[in-house]
Amino acid sequence: MTIHGSHPDIIARLKRAHSHLAAVLTMFEQGRSCLDLAQQLHAVESAIGNAKRELIHNHMEHCLVEGGEPTRDTLKELKQLTKYL
Repeated sequence: MTIHGSHPDIIARLKRAHSHLAAVLTMFEQGRSCLDLAQQLHAVESAIGNAKRELIHNHMEHCLVEGGEPTRDTLKELKQLTKYL
């Protein structure tokens, strides 16, 4: 397993998103308004998207760029990563 310098920050972001999602579930159970629920779900979705983007950007910087000259495998992996952005 490879741990990158950004992983602790990404883990912290995902833990916050996890807690926030649990709060949204409680809001559903409490019968909160659809507008409140949509707003909070958007916030959770955004937090997860930001964590994913940070992971991918970090991987591109540290695993692909710092590896030296791009190889076919590096370019292939970069193309695979772009579908998750």
